[in-house]
Amino acid sequence: MQAVVFREGRAVIDEVADPVPGHRQLLVAVRAAGLNGADLTQAAGGYPPPPGAPTTGGLEMAGEVVEVGEGCQRFSVGDRVMAVVQGGGQAQRCVVDEPLAMAVPESMSWECAGGFPEVFATAHDALFTQAGLSMGERVCVHGAAGGVGTAAVQLASAIGARVTATVRTPAVRAAVAELGATVIDPGEVADAGPFDVILELVGAPNWSANLKALAVEGRMVIIGVGGGSEVSVNLARLMVKRVRLFASTLRPRSLEQRATVARLVERHVLPLVDAGRIQVPVARTFPLAEAAAAYEYFAVPGKLGKVVLLA
Repeated sequence: MQAVVFREGRAVIDEVADPVPGHRQLLVAVRAAGLNGADLTQAAGGYPPPPGAPTTGGLEMAGEVVEVGEGCQRFSVGDRVMAVVQGGGQAQRCVVDEPLAMAVPESMSWECAGGFPEVFATAHDALFTQAGLSMGERVCVHGAAGGVGTAAVQLASAIGARVTATVRTPAVRAAVAELGATVIDPGEVADAGPFDVILELVGAPNWSANLKALAVEGRMVIIGVGGGSEVSVNLARLMVKRVRLFASTLRPRSLEQRATVARLVERHVLPLVDAGRIQVPVARTFPLAEAAAAYEYFAVPGKLGKVVLLA
């Protein structure tokens, strides 16, 4: 089968062996697979997959079950499923641990399903499981035009939080505002607070402004450091504000932990999809065979939403 592999810092398409489902695993014919920042980092050699995970690209995918392994109980051949995986999603076939699989709503297109699992799982986990965001609180979402950012804005708005979103590119600010946020330039954050929660998707450049903008007993969740990862920390300032700092990734977690995240997304987010309150903005789609071009397009800033490969 064809799959995305990484060579000399680039994503290319190559022939690899078809995966075989094991105990409690599904073999899925992939219809769509989203690109994420972690894919670029892995291509550059900075984010190796966990031991035992596929080395081929792709952390999320959607498609149809074509084979079920021994012990599977929930899904059958022909079911539409989507999942966050530890690798191998950008391929014609992907093996998925059944506890990680979510049913694709009938209302969701393949391109949206392929770009949904990773960003909505990440955003939901960061905002609610980690930071405990609740109705009426003020939240700032940095990098809000990207996949996780657009997911976070919608989820926070859906529960009645007051959302401020930072977007560097003026051309996409109106579209982010339509998702439920007041949109500002990143340079305005320091004076835009106080925020009960800050979701950090950019990294080091926002550190000082974030500390100024956080409310007393505010929470900051760091889930992206594409803009830099090294900061100077004034511990006294953290103490005075009684700041609670969280940092998180999904990929290295145990199967049980990742399955819990999937169940929470099913329970809390998929009903919003069915109700038409959640969308997956897609910037552009590419055929799987044009994965190299998709990665190049994804690396250029200034777009709104997801880049998705169609298999």
